[in-house]
Amino acid sequence: MDSTTALPGHPFQPTGEFYMKYARDRRSSISNEQTAKLLFEALPWIKNLTGKTIVIKYGGAAMVDEQLRADVMGDILLLKIIGANIVIVHGGGADINEALSHYDLPVEFKGGQRVTTPEVMEIVREVLVGKVNQELVAALNRHGSVAVGVAGTDAGTIIAETLDPDLGRVGKIVRVNADYLTSVMASEYIPVVATVAQGEDGGFYNINADVAAGAIAAAVHAHKAIFLTDVDGLYEDFSDKDSLISNLTLEECEAMLAGGALAKGMIPKLQSCVEALKGGVFRAHIINGTTPHALLLELLTDAGVGTVIHSTQEAYEFDQHPHPLGTFASRLAENIDAAAGGVQ
Repeated sequence: MDSTTALPGHPFQPTGEFYMKYARDRRSSISNEQTAKLLFEALPWIKNLTGKTIVIKYGGAAMVDEQLRADVMGDILLLKIIGANIVIVHGGGADINEALSHYDLPVEFKGGQRVTTPEVMEIVREVLVGKVNQELVAALNRHGSVAVGVAGTDAGTIIAETLDPDLGRVGKIVRVNADYLTSVMASEYIPVVATVAQGEDGGFYNINADVAAGAIAAAVHAHKAIFLTDVDGLYEDFSDKDSLISNLTLEECEAMLAGGALAKGMIPKLQSCVEALKGGVFRAHIINGTTPHALLLELLTDAGVGTVIHSTQEAYEFDQHPHPLGTFASRLAENIDAAAGGVQ
């Protein structure tokens, strides 16, 4: 609308740019009371995350789809704003496959691991460090200078040795040196880690991103390790969608792994969760990165959207009882209900 056009039904002509808007045009699809309850519900979880370290393994469709990636980056930034220290660990399987195809190099897997010849290792380094890592850092830095790209080789952050000679340059993590990651977080940046490791033999190793995330979470003494995947979480029976598990303990998780009935794609993630929890991480989460704002829903609401594995029974029970701030929030919500009920 230009400054010479009158508004329908308005007795005056705007004299400049028109900014006035009607409340009806900005009204949310949910009520004010529902919005307030959601905010109150988030308060204890915000308190619980402030000052804590969270390691997020990022991959799958949430990384390939541009809109999903933008949503995840926005969620991560919000977690940073409320005071969490974030480490992102990423892979890049789809991009590696595309690059290998471009160079007419074979794409081969054994036991779920990429066979990584020296030639393939060069492509892995080029893609993970030179392409995927920089793209993720750039996506975060659209919101401001908040992210720093880190290769696992930087400052000897990830040190590895050969996992299996038949797999070539696929590495088994020997140790994680957390000093560099800690210093990056202390400077209020988000380290974004590409999972290429320095070999004790002087070469480079390709590291499974789930494995790297679990090891890094333990090394930086993370409060939570979060694994973004393309399924809703851990199912007792993947063919039965009603068997999605919302909470379980480390002991129960180990029993499921020993039972041998889990989907093969979930086993590496669960093993990484176990490693992280045994390394001192309080909780590990498996969530569907294709669900819009899954990170916020999992971390800032009572119900969550995925599977959380607790390190101890005490940790599990802690989440089943209202926190002091949660009780306070509930009282505020009750006041809102009472006030709404009094409006005629």
